[in-house]
Amino acid sequence: MAAGGLSFRNITALAPMVRVGTLPMRLLALDYGADVVYCEELIDIKMAQCRRVVNDELETVDFVAPDDRVMFRTCERERHRVVFQMGTADPDRALTVAQLVEKDVAAIDVNMGCPKEYSTKGGMGAALLSEPDKIEAILRKLVTGVSIPVTCKIRILPSLEESVALVQRIEKTGVAAVAVHGRFKDERPRHPVHCDYIEAVCRAVSVPIIANGGSLDLVKTHADIEEFRKATGASSVMLGRAAMWNASVFSSRGPLPVETVMEEYLRYAIRYDNHTFNTKYCLCQMLRDKVESPLGKQVQAAQTNAEISEAYGLQHFYQQTQDQLRAKRDALPGGGGTETERPVLDGDVTTMAVKFERREYPPHITPKMFLLEWSRKEKADQPLYRTEQRAQDRAFQATVTAAGRKFRSSLWEKSKKFAEQAAAIVCLRVLGIPEGRIGEEDSGLVCKRKREGKANGAADEERSKKRHVADVQQETEASQATASGEQLRAASR
Repeated sequence: MAAGGLSFRNITALAPMVRVGTLPMRLLALDYGADVVYCEELIDIKMAQCRRVVNDELETVDFVAPDDRVMFRTCERERHRVVFQMGTADPDRALTVAQLVEKDVAAIDVNMGCPKEYSTKGGMGAALLSEPDKIEAILRKLVTGVSIPVTCKIRILPSLEESVALVQRIEKTGVAAVAVHGRFKDERPRHPVHCDYIEAVCRAVSVPIIANGGSLDLVKTHADIEEFRKATGASSVMLGRAAMWNASVFSSRGPLPVETVMEEYLRYAIRYDNHTFNTKYCLCQMLRDKVESPLGKQVQAAQTNAEISEAYGLQHFYQQTQDQLRAKRDALPGGGGTETERPVLDGDVTTMAVKFERREYPPHITPKMFLLEWSRKEKADQPLYRTEQRAQDRAFQATVTAAGRKFRSSLWEKSKKFAEQAAAIVCLRVLGIPEGRIGEEDSGLVCKRKREGKANGAADEERSKKRHVADVQQETEASQATASGEQLRAASR
């Protein structure tokens, strides 16, 4: 199909950056003047398993993995300017993913330049540079299979002649643009960018070339962007680290104080329910050498977006946003819950599609604690948990017996602990009992561990925070292990 819509000539783009190119950063870059924004590289194996979900509460479109993690989130504001970058080494799988997202993005990009092991070990990223036949097969499949522009991002090859020959071959596939990072596969940001290679490529082809790699010493301000473009002869410029450090580099009105940029970023992170650890990572990148400052330490110690908001004096904005989202959720059909979120009787067990999100609870509070305290208060039997593990992916599901009834979540969790917490949440919600979430009014159901924490002071509080961090790390590591396993299995095929 003919590529149309988004133009890649005379643009300035936010480069794809792992853990940085999520929705809050992309919207911030657009605010400051970026013409096009790329999402972080997303692996085809995981994306192919996702389902597309319209999130009426956040007014977003989410692509949700089987374990209920949001892999990619976008919104109408960026729809005609966001480029979806995937990591792939398989033409058919690449097309499956591209067709899944093509109605919600402006273009599809294939990562052919990432030198990191998590990408190259699956034959993706920079590993593709040594397989031009596969590059051609992937790009031709995409160009003929989707209705939006297709691009790719490469690194330069060991010789100028090889680099030119590769881009000329890529051009023949019908791509709309090629982003060229002016470093070799084994070079890192500390190495100078090879503007002469990019310039030679630009002279050899007619397809728009997007110059990338100038953040180290060539691009520090908005005025430098045009100088970098001239030095390379490129149609356009793509910025990575310079934008990560201060996204106002895109602004023609001059750079803003990084403190202002961080606050604006955090507002987007709160508004779109960005994952706490992703928010922390991006803020720490902006802090750079001030990461050990009092503010930096406060950000690093925060375990929730609410705590990060306190560090920046945005508590009121955070609470106001939560109230607005809650009101919107309650106003939606069925009180904001989908059919799968409503209680369903499965034999003698009441089920709901509920996932335990550790970041939604204070460090020293869990739903299991609240259920236990409620049972004691009602002089009922102590909650009894029974957990099973699924063979194919070793995920867990728990059933809790409380108040003479059985409850469980229909969703499977990555750990036994989290499965039990999810079951407790179902029980609490069905019975109308508070569960201790952040922002929830004090119910008087103060668990024993919390009472002890208040009595014993800072030492117990520190231990509870460590437990909180361990729980979240367990969830993150389990998810990463699953993704890594999938990539390794794909590489061995």
